[in-house]
Amino acid sequence: MYRQLYDWFRQAIIDGQMRPGHRVPSTRGLAAELNISRIPVLQAYEQLLAEGYFETLVGSGTCVAGTIPDDNLRSSSVRRVLQEAVHQPGPRRISRRGTALTNAPVQPWLNVAGAFRVSLPALDHFPIAVWSKLVARHARRPPRGLMAYGDAMGYLPFREAVAEYLGASRGVRCEASQILATTGSQLALQLSAQVLLDPNDRVWIEEPGYPGARQAFVTAQAQLLAAPVDDEGISVGDIIRRDRGARAVCVTPSHQYPLGTTMSAGRRMLLLNWAVRSGAWIIEDDYDSEYRFGSRPIAALQGLDADARVIYVGTFSKVLFPALRLGYMVIPKDLVPAFSAARDAADIFSSTLYQAVMTDFIREGHFARHIRRMRMLYMERRAALANSIQTQMGDWLEVIGAEAGMHLVALLPPGVNDVTVSRKAVERGISAMPLSSCYAKPPARGGLILGYGGASIHQIHDGVRKLRIVLTGARGN
Repeated sequence: MYRQLYDWFRQAIIDGQMRPGHRVPSTRGLAAELNISRIPVLQAYEQLLAEGYFETLVGSGTCVAGTIPDDNLRSSSVRRVLQEAVHQPGPRRISRRGTALTNAPVQPWLNVAGAFRVSLPALDHFPIAVWSKLVARHARRPPRGLMAYGDAMGYLPFREAVAEYLGASRGVRCEASQILATTGSQLALQLSAQVLLDPNDRVWIEEPGYPGARQAFVTAQAQLLAAPVDDEGISVGDIIRRDRGARAVCVTPSHQYPLGTTMSAGRRMLLLNWAVRSGAWIIEDDYDSEYRFGSRPIAALQGLDADARVIYVGTFSKVLFPALRLGYMVIPKDLVPAFSAARDAADIFSSTLYQAVMTDFIREGHFARHIRRMRMLYMERRAALANSIQTQMGDWLEVIGAEAGMHLVALLPPGVNDVTVSRKAVERGISAMPLSSCYAKPPARGGLILGYGGASIHQIHDGVRKLRIVLTGARGN
């Protein structure tokens, strides 16, 4: 009730119905006239006095303030003219970076949570009971240090646990002081672009490659150079032959995104040697390499780096659950001050609560057990997807990619547009990401990136059945 009174008086003053010096009724008189309690009238008057719309004069009672700007006292007709002028189209300039991001193609297949959403883990198999207990442990009576502003590099116990884990399972050589906590691999790529690159600097990316990396470097106004990918990973020989003074290269050596190949040992050494000779940086995105089915996980490229040229990027969001928004970087020691300052400028620091929870999740063995269970589950789901494709569409689709990760690639018949197929799949509730979205230039042959991590066996079989219907229509056209 007080708000209604406040809004009425304020609008009447702005519209010019009540002019400066205009006396208003007393609170007691207005309450009696409206047959309401005096309390809401007092509250409305107090608010109008506090905001400068009313003023109290000795001997004159309460009046409309005489110091309200003229712009607020326009007549209704003048205000309507001004509003019409504001709504007329005119130039509303934004930066080139903002325009580039706005003009990015719409990706409806990312809005479907069922089969075959890429990068979605098996959320139904996450140990939520264990996780909830750990969250409660730290949230019930958090120390002040956990609630206050944190270090831009991250919560120290978390960084120590990550350093130990990476050294034991990924062959990464690092100390806790080199670990920087992020909200995921995307922020890590953006920080790398900001710290390592100036506008118009050249950076090599994989072709095809992770669209998020391309977006991060484009936002930093870098020039992208595409290097082809084959069965041994990125073509380092192509980089050397076409070397144009690039400042960095971004690679996914353990499990190439999206094709799934593994960079050979020879090319790893060749890439490291090129980086040393050219003074370039290597950004290693190790997004889901914990999941290999035919052998032990491949050691990180960073572990072979003797000249501190590699910036290593990892994330827990893909292997645990996306909403966690927790990842990490391993930074060469001499770059730590620059990355720490960039992190502070971006959003100061990551959630300390989840870093503390993740620390216990790792050190108490829950993370290692979860990875082992998921490795077996994803191997089963990958086999189910590959077998279902072979049974139902073996003459249409060609499955490629190493037996690793949480997705596979199925090449379409020549001449079939993968974006069209992906859009038709969305209409049937299927998320089938087009392979062409990972290319800078249209590929010779389209394909579909099919995630199986978050799909049950039933959803996989049903999804393949629906996909067959979509492809039948596409081939018929």
